[in-house]
Amino acid sequence: MVLTLSKVFGIRNLAWDLRHQDDFSFGGHFGMDVLREIPVDAALDLEFDQAFKGLDGLVDWERIDTMMPLGPAAIYTASVVLWMLVYQRMHAGSSLQTAVKHLIESPPEHCPPNKRLREKTISANTAAFSQARKRLTPEVTRRFANQVCDSLIAASPPIWQDRRVFLIDGTTITLAPEPALQKVFPPASNQHGEGVWPVVLLLVAHELASGCAAIPEIGPMYGPQAVSETALVAACVRQLPSASIIMGDANFGIFSVAHAADQARHDFLLRMTTSRFHSLARKAQLTEQGAGWKTYSHRWTPSAKERQTHPDLPADAYLDVRLHEIEIHKTLTLWLVSGLSGSAIEMAALYRKREHVETDLRNLKVVLDTEHIRARSVEMFHKELLTSIVAYNLVVQFRRQAADLARLKPRQLSFTGVWTTFQQFLMNRLHSDPATWRESFRRAMYYAMRDKLPNRPGRSYPREAYRKQHKSSHFIKRKKPPKTEPPKDESTK
Repeated sequence: MVLTLSKVFGIRNLAWDLRHQDDFSFGGHFGMDVLREIPVDAALDLEFDQAFKGLDGLVDWERIDTMMPLGPAAIYTASVVLWMLVYQRMHAGSSLQTAVKHLIESPPEHCPPNKRLREKTISANTAAFSQARKRLTPEVTRRFANQVCDSLIAASPPIWQDRRVFLIDGTTITLAPEPALQKVFPPASNQHGEGVWPVVLLLVAHELASGCAAIPEIGPMYGPQAVSETALVAACVRQLPSASIIMGDANFGIFSVAHAADQARHDFLLRMTTSRFHSLARKAQLTEQGAGWKTYSHRWTPSAKERQTHPDLPADAYLDVRLHEIEIHKTLTLWLVSGLSGSAIEMAALYRKREHVETDLRNLKVVLDTEHIRARSVEMFHKELLTSIVAYNLVVQFRRQAADLARLKPRQLSFTGVWTTFQQFLMNRLHSDPATWRESFRRAMYYAMRDKLPNRPGRSYPREAYRKQHKSSHFIKRKKPPKTEPPKDESTK
């Protein structure tokens, strides 16, 4: 969090205060010494120091502004607009007016040296901000999002044998019923006809150690140009750090996904359906077995059906893989295929961590309200989606820093609890005074450390569909009242 907020939202001089002050109190408001509750960790000290030294490499604001040069008197530069878009997404899509008034009250550190900003005399009208949002190019927004995401992912050490593991999964979101969006992302249809809500398919890769999300790949869920989750995999894995491990559920346990990962120089660990696994196991060679598990070696080639659905596969495409059959209990057997050399027990333990992506996707969609992006054009939707990913990753990184201080795993802290703490103590008060920032950050970190989920060993939670909010009253355009003729004067008759 120090790494991110220091550059994106203006915090300075936090690393030393967080870890090396003897008297760590909240300006006398709480009368408690937080650091005494947390043992000193030399490795964590080093991480904070390195993060503090590497602030300049997180987001190159000057470079972003030079990509969209404006006049010297401009207020809504590219960096300012990006900051305001993240603020909106952090507050579940707050209005343009809210963002403009927040800029007037608490401008970010990288604002241009403008007299109107300094004296807080700029207009609260949203027209200039609205035009600046439209003027901002998707390329600049993507560059900004990539810089933040890459920096945050790099801040966490790899979780498995010095390699990064990415959990890939898909989800859908619905957009405003605007003709431009409906054309690119057609609504769903049934026997009664076509709906009105454009549906977007997202494929998201979450990094296992940090919980941060990479830039998602998107496509239409319905219509003549509809794509599947597996069709988006190739583009998704190409943007991930080299030599990563790609993990996916049974929907992704097919040759084309494994081949796309291999071509991008990644390894893979994919779950398979029972029928698909047995189809390969019949031709495979049993190499190892133990109590409740078996491992096979196999040269995997695409089936005739896969070649038909993926005609771009090379004629000589094949993968040397290991098939793992692990009996979890009497009613559940795990079927895995992997290019890794680990044992069946190791692969099962690694795959078990995949369950985290379910709550990660929920946090991105529901808690940050990404499923209700109110953009009215395709280009604006792309910008808001990218800044939603930045907002999500900022909260995830803040949770990770709080968990490090509390000696907990990041997902032991409630995402919703940390998010509300982030909003109330940091995002609502973007102070320019470093001393005030330090107090706000300390207060936020203190409460975030205590947003701990209850420990309920042995409790299982079946997969359920999240209840969607009713949208029938959203985006209804106001209609002009019908014209009424003036009453006739009866006395003239």
